[in-house]
Amino acid sequence: MKDMINYYYNFNIESVEDWDTIYSFTYNQDKFYFVPLKRSEQELVDLVKISGELKARGLECHDMILNKFGKLITNIYETNYILLKPIGDIYEEYDIKNIINLNNRLILTPNKSNLYRNSWSKLWSDKIDYFEYQIHELGKDKELILDSFSYYIGLGENAISYVNNTNTKYQKTSLDRITLSHRRIKYPNYKLNYLNPLSFIFDLEVRDIAEYIKSAFFEGENALSYLKEALKINRFTIYSLELLYARLIYPSYYFDIYENIMSNKEEEEKLIPIIEKADEYVDFLRDAYYEINKYALIEGISWILDKK
Repeated sequence: MKDMINYYYNFNIESVEDWDTIYSFTYNQDKFYFVPLKRSEQELVDLVKISGELKARGLECHDMILNKFGKLITNIYETNYILLKPIGDIYEEYDIKNIINLNNRLILTPNKSNLYRNSWSKLWSDKIDYFEYQIHELGKDKELILDSFSYYIGLGENAISYVNNTNTKYQKTSLDRITLSHRRIKYPNYKLNYLNPLSFIFDLEVRDIAEYIKSAFFEGENALSYLKEALKINRFTIYSLELLYARLIYPSYYFDIYENIMSNKEEEEKLIPIIEKADEYVDFLRDAYYEINKYALIEGISWILDKK
């Protein structure tokens, strides 16, 4: 890969670090990442516009570098790659306050519609249907998954019903803004990932908040304190609060690892810390319900509230 990068970008690098599908290297004291493009070319056009808009507003995001042919996409071994040049300290952390601040700086407009993600319940339903088919066909030797799968499918179905009920009861208003969000964020939320334009989407602002809180919980942090902070510093409608709670219920933390296991990117044992905290997470969901209810009376789920 080193020779291909040198050819396409007129570099003279001596070595490249191979991180599975991502390649990193240093050139002229700058760090670069050569990453597979997992977005459509039309989305990439919009992402370039978003990056330009952020920079015009004095906001940071990593640079996407053109190759020597003036193209962003470099195809090598039948895979499309993008060269990223991060800015600043890649290990600088962005907390709940930073997330809400960035979300509030850029909202959805018609020219960004290719990046708009909506209809969570359909997306989640389609995913669960596929997972159930996949585990039936390919998961017969996955003991940990087989023992835990039904529980997390049940959580996912609870989240889907919750979203559907919310959409039936309430209408999204202009206060429920569709803001700059990310396909997935983790705790700790480092600049390296957070300001990567290839991760940008547009969605309800509660998306990033919920994913950050869930990830913090499984990293041993006080997730409830992050929820309290988000509720304190931002004003959410009851519609957004119910969707925030639905997203906390939906077990993306399990399904993300499940997908990596099924594609042989991670070992099945990676699920053990998740499964071991299942009861503790339900306790968190109960506490989160009561915390959100200090701001608006949202729907509860009886088996979570009744858990002793």
